[in-house]
Amino acid sequence: MNLSENYYDEVFSFNGHWEIPSRCGLRIIRRSGRSYVMVTELYLDNPGTSVTAAGESLLMQICRAKGLDPHEVIYIECNPDMNSKLSFYDEAYFRVTFSRDHPPSYRQLSLEEVAELLGPTPLSPPAL
Repeated sequence: MNLSENYYDEVFSFNGHWEIPSRCGLRIIRRSGRSYVMVTELYLDNPGTSVTAAGESLLMQICRAKGLDPHEVIYIECNPDMNSKLSFYDEAYFRVTFSRDHPPSYRQLSLEEVAELLGPTPLSPPAL
């Protein structure tokens, strides 16, 4: 399964569980004094830990590498559409919030919310 590069601007290498080399798609958008970090699952193109399993560790690695303050970042996970009959390959976006005292919270975003936060989604029709 090859993922369209429309979902990300770069492939980001990170240390997954047990320091296993891992990769994800990464897009960073800076708007209105905030940084929106979108990580995209690469499925078979990722030899290691998934973005969901890496969670806060992945966010911290991105922030260190890109000079971002993790408290000023809106973190979004993207599970891209892989044109599969299996529902776990349907496109979905989640805003993830990390807390010291609780497990991460995930809120699925509608495509309208994604467009509002980040601009048009990769599958949106071009603006006329």
